[in-house]
Amino acid sequence: MAEPITQARLRALSAVHPDQGRVLSVFLNLDPTSFATPAARSSAITSVMTAASHKVDESEGLSHDERIGLRNDVERVRGVLEGSDIAQNGTRAVAVYACGAEGLLEVVKLRRPVNNKVVLDRTAFVEPLVMQGTDENWMVLLTNRRAARLFFGPGDALEETDRLVDDVHQQHGKGGWSQSNYQRSVDKEVSDHLQNAADLAFKLYKERGADRVLVSVPAELHAEFKSKLHPYLIERAVGKISVDVENASLDDVCAAARPEITAHVMRLEREALDRLQAGVGSGGRGAAGIAEVLDALNQARVETLLIAENFQIPGRIDFQAGLLLPEGRDDGEPVDNIVEPAIEKAIEQSANAMVVRHHTDLDEIGGIGAVLRF
Repeated sequence: MAEPITQARLRALSAVHPDQGRVLSVFLNLDPTSFATPAARSSAITSVMTAASHKVDESEGLSHDERIGLRNDVERVRGVLEGSDIAQNGTRAVAVYACGAEGLLEVVKLRRPVNNKVVLDRTAFVEPLVMQGTDENWMVLLTNRRAARLFFGPGDALEETDRLVDDVHQQHGKGGWSQSNYQRSVDKEVSDHLQNAADLAFKLYKERGADRVLVSVPAELHAEFKSKLHPYLIERAVGKISVDVENASLDDVCAAARPEITAHVMRLEREALDRLQAGVGSGGRGAAGIAEVLDALNQARVETLLIAENFQIPGRIDFQAGLLLPEGRDDGEPVDNIVEPAIEKAIEQSANAMVVRHHTDLDEIGGIGAVLRF
């Protein structure tokens, strides 16, 4: 299935800087609206790998050994793309990074389409991954009086992983002393089930990790169930959903979770944008527009880089000094899109890179901003 794109994964890719040779980055679109059949996907693979071979053969400044190494990288990528059916379980595109000199061959399956593209550079081309949006891992926990189900995954790619059903008797209405004892017994069984569900959730949290938690539990059980959840799960809970615990399909659960997940993402964007606005307004920890952002990146001051979706702008790079520069400067070499090296520089400095999709604040400052460390 499509895989989470985490800040740690982006940093690991951005940290690859071969002393010799280049990093080959290959992006293949698998959008089923265009590549629904094996024949169409095979044709797309052939096309993008032919482009990769031509790029290696036509690149200047490579030694004989570097070119041979890159040709081997092309074949390794080709083997990955041709060796299995990569268009499965929600995968809409794939990125493959290869650098034999650094022992790199990494496949990233994506949930959103990308344009077919081949990049040959001294670093991995991570901008399309950042533009997909970094992922938080979600746990969705459903429980009622007797059954519990758990779902894990990125927000738009949840999978059911575990199910628990306990033997809980039904209530009856005979009344009297026996009814009271029976009811206490049933209540104990329900309480034990809720504890079992909470224990299973924490066990799976330790195994799989979860950044955020959504819960579906009947209102009359909510307080008791919350009292049994581990504090780690409570502090990660961001909302509640309502579904039929025992009969809801995966699609039903995803549909119920989607508005809560979107609302959470919107809150995160809003918080970052508010911090940016406050920093810019006080002349302090905020940079607005490409010139200020690049200057802050050159000084390693960026904590969070904020980019409008699909934002690109030309600029210049002084490779000798390691500086990113806005268009119009006399020094450095021109590049068509300075956003990619800006993202790379931010990630190398352990800054977060956030694509803003749900708010338009960045439009007013040229499409890019940064919350600063100092």
